[in-house]
Amino acid sequence: MAFQRARNEAQREVRRQTILETATEMLAEMSVAEISLNELSRRVGLAKSNVLRYFESREAVLLELLENALEAWVAQLPGELAIGVDERGSLRERVDQVAAVLSASLVRQAVLCDLLNAQGSVLEHNVSVEVVVRHKRSASASMAACADTIRRHVPELGNGAWTVSALALMLAGSLSSYGRPSASALAAYEADPALASLNLDPHAFLEDTVATLISGTLARE
Repeated sequence: MAFQRARNEAQREVRRQTILETATEMLAEMSVAEISLNELSRRVGLAKSNVLRYFESREAVLLELLENALEAWVAQLPGELAIGVDERGSLRERVDQVAAVLSASLVRQAVLCDLLNAQGSVLEHNVSVEVVVRHKRSASASMAACADTIRRHVPELGNGAWTVSALALMLAGSLSSYGRPSASALAAYEADPALASLNLDPHAFLEDTVATLISGTLARE
């Protein structure tokens, strides 16, 4: 794909969206660490210098993808919780149901979790203060919406719903890499069955941990 020079704001927005869409497609094929600005530019059909007219760095592209992915996930969460949580259930039942829905929903969001895993160590580097401020404001709004959604089903959490939301996302991001063990790690588990407990099932581990997190937050509240 080869672009002519963008001459107005509408055309510039088309370029921006094409860059974001191409980066999203790449994330379906490779990890965050494998995405390079050179390959992104090649697939978009623009020189690297032209891509940098729209985004100040590779990390700025990926941070915006994280914002979009988080907003999309938060938007669909109310429907998933409405289906998966019995509002007439006991506190323990609702806690377990919320944990089950959150964990299953996050495990399905492979791109979001990969981006979350790289957020602090990679994506928030090589970007300007302005980009980070915008990102943090967007993330803060998404976290508040997520907390409000969880609180509807476990109102006993009160302000602790924000903590649950934040830590659930951090855990999902951290666990995402465990769902793709290396060939050497798989061989090690096979060679020594005593190591099998370290071969984590991200979904089961996340569900149990989120349930424990909610219960602990309730106890503190």
